[in-house]
Amino acid sequence: MSKKSGFCYKRLAGELSKLNSNPIEGIKISPTDDMLIWMGSIKGPPDTPYQDGDFSLVIRFTENYPIKPPSIKFLEPKKIFHPNFYRDGKICIDILQSNWSPALNVEKILVSIRSLLMDPNPSSPANREAANLLRSSYTEYCERVKSAINS
Repeated sequence: MSKKSGFCYKRLAGELSKLNSNPIEGIKISPTDDMLIWMGSIKGPPDTPYQDGDFSLVIRFTENYPIKPPSIKFLEPKKIFHPNFYRDGKICIDILQSNWSPALNVEKILVSIRSLLMDPNPSSPANREAANLLRSSYTEYCERVKSAINS
């Protein structure tokens, strides 16, 4: 194991330990047999159109973590209609792209994703249809979100 990959595994073990000892409300995380792949779920925040949703995701790390961000993808993308989530389940969030910093961690990423469920950003859409509907009719947007969750 290289020094770089050893650091990656040590960092991930520390982050997982912290998440297990101080869980984030509405978020569950668990590693698989491969420490570079974690499974998770995010409950839709209360008082949002997503509140009845429980969204499964997979987090994939490379041995270059934390220099390189993980990739995160929703496993049932048809269940989530959102301006910042691509139809294939990938997430459009700046901290996973241009604003990534090794100072960030899984906890901050997951909190940011949950925050997007509370406050979508239609000005930087991954799903233009969702963004346009959010801007034009919040009521119809909420109906579409709920319909997707129940599909």
